[in-house]
Amino acid sequence: MDKVILAYSGGLDTSCAIKWIKDNYGLEVICFSAFIGEVPDKKLLRRRARLAGASKVYIEDLRPEFAQDFILPALLAEAKYEGKYPMATSLGRPLIVKHLVKIAHREGARYVAHGCSGKGNDQVRIEVGVRTLDPSLKIIAPLKEWEFKSREEEIDYAKTHKIPVSVTKKSPYSIDKNIWGIAIEAGLLEDPNVEPSEDAYYMTQAIGKTPKAAQYVTITWDKGVPKKLNGKAYDLVSLIERLNTLGGRHGVGRIDMVENRLVGIKSREIYEAPAAVILLESLRALGELVYDREFFHYKRLLSEKYAELVYYGLWFTPLREALDAFFGRHKGKLTGNVRVKLHRGHAIVVGRTSPRSLYSEKLATYSAKDTFSREAANGFVKLWGLPYEKPHTRELQN
Repeated sequence: MDKVILAYSGGLDTSCAIKWIKDNYGLEVICFSAFIGEVPDKKLLRRRARLAGASKVYIEDLRPEFAQDFILPALLAEAKYEGKYPMATSLGRPLIVKHLVKIAHREGARYVAHGCSGKGNDQVRIEVGVRTLDPSLKIIAPLKEWEFKSREEEIDYAKTHKIPVSVTKKSPYSIDKNIWGIAIEAGLLEDPNVEPSEDAYYMTQAIGKTPKAAQYVTITWDKGVPKKLNGKAYDLVSLIERLNTLGGRHGVGRIDMVENRLVGIKSREIYEAPAAVILLESLRALGELVYDREFFHYKRLLSEKYAELVYYGLWFTPLREALDAFFGRHKGKLTGNVRVKLHRGHAIVVGRTSPRSLYSEKLATYSAKDTFSREAANGFVKLWGLPYEKPHTRELQN
């Protein structure tokens, strides 16, 4: 019997997909779950897949690889899709693809499968990634083939076939979670004019329940890598998880946006990403201190392009690799300490220091310590505005 490796999350779609693939394709289904923060109970995940009909289940803790090889490059690029979304889901997909293909080779499988819908971005990220790494693999996408038209129908299917799932008709949200953030969609959230209810959030406290007193955290950066939190050293995964806890307690990291999906439709999504928001704000503040103006401004353009590549499923491309080289080339300047105030849903940078700082108090101050040449400023302003002086402009036109 031929084998198929299913990218298995333990959620409604992929749990139903196990039986559906067996019945419709006659394949042995082997599940692969990338543990990057979304399912802490591995025993439950394995049991759920087995009860749904999987012959074997791979569960691999990929958090260190995810943090080092995917989150860190995107963080260094300060990548946020459409200026808001830190792309937790987007960054997790190429990692899943990499190991999905790896396990297919190990098992001698000719098929891989996923639980992405026909109107989402993940189908592109998974399928383009698989074809880039091994175009000989055949791809099965049950959600683009099966008869179910709604999540309610899937819930009924799971109930009929005794497939254990945690989602209910009363709570129909679709959740994707990893250490970089949570993506939440479906249900009442599909109306962009409806405020999300508190039961839609998992990681962050409602503003009214957050502490009245602010909390300050100091992040120590070493060549573009966050190394310490309040003076204590952490590995990258632990530091991210700690910031998720601290930020979530203060309601930091909630994002509500109508984004432009790759397939051409607009989609209302809500996200929770406390650590991502804190670290991105922190790194941006450090960059403001150590980068010259032209580099800082141009870098923003490339950051936007980097985010688009990740969001569009183009991780395994020469341009993404080239942009990594660009951002990596100057990461040595990103060394220093950044102090962030967490309070009532906000992460506000309130202090920054760096041995590579370009800031000069003697030049910036308006006190008696001022060393800036005011006489030189007169000539600068004259030359800067010369092309726009009306008499000069008329003279050029004649």
